[in-house]
Amino acid sequence: MLKQSLQQKLQQKLSPQQIQLMKLLQVPTAALEQRIKEELEVNPALEEGRDEENDDNDSEYEDPFTSESDAEQEDHADQNRDDFDLSSYIDDDETPAYKLSANNYSPDDERREIPFAGGTTFQEQLIEQLRLRGLNERDFEIAAYLIGNLDEDGYLRREIESVVDDLAFSQNIMTDDKEIVELLKEVQQLDPPGIGARTLQECLLIQLERKEYQTVELRTAAVIIRECMDDFSRKHYERIMKKLELEEDELRDAIKEILKLNPKPGNSQSDNQKNTQHITPDFILSNNEGNLELYLNSRNAPELKISRTYQEMLEHYAKAGKLKDKQDKDAVLFVKQKIDSARWFIDAIRQRQQTLMLTMQAILEYQYEYFQDGDETKLRPMILKDIAEKVGLDISTVSRVANSKYIQTPFGTKLLKSFFSESLSTDSGEEVSTREVKKILEEAVQNENKSQPVTDDQLAQVLREKGYNIARRTVAKYREQLNIPVARLRKEL
Repeated sequence: MLKQSLQQKLQQKLSPQQIQLMKLLQVPTAALEQRIKEELEVNPALEEGRDEENDDNDSEYEDPFTSESDAEQEDHADQNRDDFDLSSYIDDDETPAYKLSANNYSPDDERREIPFAGGTTFQEQLIEQLRLRGLNERDFEIAAYLIGNLDEDGYLRREIESVVDDLAFSQNIMTDDKEIVELLKEVQQLDPPGIGARTLQECLLIQLERKEYQTVELRTAAVIIRECMDDFSRKHYERIMKKLELEEDELRDAIKEILKLNPKPGNSQSDNQKNTQHITPDFILSNNEGNLELYLNSRNAPELKISRTYQEMLEHYAKAGKLKDKQDKDAVLFVKQKIDSARWFIDAIRQRQQTLMLTMQAILEYQYEYFQDGDETKLRPMILKDIAEKVGLDISTVSRVANSKYIQTPFGTKLLKSFFSESLSTDSGEEVSTREVKKILEEAVQNENKSQPVTDDQLAQVLREKGYNIARRTVAKYREQLNIPVARLRKEL
């Protein structure tokens, strides 16, 4: 049965300008320059440089780090002028050709471009070494197949029986476990030492055996790894000394040699191929005799303006009167679209700077005592909601600002997200930051006796003595967040 009804709905939709602003807020300063270059390439109506018509023609020196107040004082009269109505120049009965075609891709569309990678991979380097081993064609194919099965750490995690089956079905090579093990030893002779091992124990033994000079310490280390691997991984040093009849000095020297080995030989090559990430601070904070001065780092963000050529082109078409030619109509719509897009982008960049500066200023005021000297024990409990209420913005907007943004301070470059932490009540009822508790935990672990590390219960007792009533399981959670191992694994001779 069909029924007709009248309903009212209230929906909130973001405009394209708002979406563009949200995306720009997430972009750090290091990537903002590239984003601006991309917009300059796709929009000919957008140009780099200062709009001369709106300059105040003052010759004073301008700080490379433009603050929010400076940006607000700039005059952009050309962007605030009233736009003429194109409907009076274009007939409604004709649709522009560009509106009838689609030349864009959605995020869900399948991309068929073939990516190109530069350089040689870790497996290719091993294959080149394998060619110098003098193997026959059949053995080379098997050894190369073994190299192809190594994981990113350089280990062969697969069972030998599975490798034998795969060679028979995929390569039509009939072999057995014994031959695979012999050829695996050929792979283990390649560099870096330890490559092709099946276990950590085998990896360490390969590296010890390939040492050029076999000293007493190296031979002792090999015996420890071969016969007492479980006790060594659990740091049961008393059991090792008793089982192998070693003195404490002998065990200590052998452990020093073991600690020089690489447990993940595959990563030693892959790490060298990774690009080094350079951090560009989004804010600059300086302490001028107790007065904190905050600047927005806009050195890599060039000034933008709307192309005067495109503006004159649009004004020319407006003076020409009603357009009858289809190409002229398409040209007017194209120019108008590009100018609007350029104006929206310039406004989004300006609003981004205002929002960043407003949010960072609120964080600076909230954590004023901390920014005086950088003492983490002075950090106040602060969550996104606190700053959102202070600046009158949504929590999601503050989150976008704090995400992947850095500030350069006199005591180091810090991630904005690190200033946010939960609160914790002391015995006196005072609200303190969990960062303060973690700082105390770090200091307690650094100052402990490494031969008898403090346990989580003892750490909890230390915090209770300082007025922080924290359970042992909470201490364990904070310790794991700080990447501090348990007391047993921190033990040293």
